[in-house]
Amino acid sequence: MAEPLLSLTPSAARRVRDLLATRGEGAQGLRLGVKATGCSGFSYKLDFARSIGPEDRVVESQGVTVVVDAEAVPLLAGTEVDWVEDGLGAQFVFKNPNEKARCGCGESFKV
Repeated sequence: MAEPLLSLTPSAARRVRDLLATRGEGAQGLRLGVKATGCSGFSYKLDFARSIGPEDRVVESQGVTVVVDAEAVPLLAGTEVDWVEDGLGAQFVFKNPNEKARCGCGESFKV
């Protein structure tokens, strides 16, 4: 059986459901992509999926719809998205097996 494109941990799925319930009017799920930026090359971008294009990949994980930008598919294959609350901060954390390096500030990655 092939590994899924990506997955959400239960904690990440709860957080996405909360976001969709409070601010996701018109959203069909979570949109995940990457953008060229930072000192290492790419950073993750998250948004509400207000539409699904013909090239987008749709993944269901933990009961949440995740729409992956087509150009991000090779960079995100096998990624696990987690929601981590630590002290005063909380953030989505990406465990991406394609990452070869990450910048010192943690904002961008290299494949």
